[in-house]
Amino acid sequence: METATKNRITVETIVKAPVDKVWKSWNEPEHIMNWCHASDDWHAPASTNDIRTGGTFSTTMAAKDGSYSFDFGGVYDNVKEHELIQYTMGDGRKVEVIFTREGNDTKVVETFEAESTNPLEMQRSGWQAILDNFKKYTESL
Repeated sequence: METATKNRITVETIVKAPVDKVWKSWNEPEHIMNWCHASDDWHAPASTNDIRTGGTFSTTMAAKDGSYSFDFGGVYDNVKEHELIQYTMGDGRKVEVIFTREGNDTKVVETFEAESTNPLEMQRSGWQAILDNFKKYTESL
């Protein structure tokens, strides 16, 4: 039986940093360009972010050898500073990111609707790799 329900994938990490630092690293373009890639042969050469409900964002993700690039972007549906970001990607899929204080650390849980082109595990591992880069970068600041 076919269903209209989209597969949802969740990735998460605990960043050893307070939520205000994590929030800045997640949302400020000068930081986004340092962590928003799944592997070392990719990078994010450009980023814009209007972090408010109704605001838009776009990050260019590109292979360092110049062979491929794309813009990852969307519109914010709901933003609660230091707590929650919900957005709709350019292709209509929904994403939710929850930031939870855990003492001096911050738990980041990101849930997204899967696309239908690539296997679910490939999507999960790619988004987790980006989240792992975010953790490593933010903890190094």
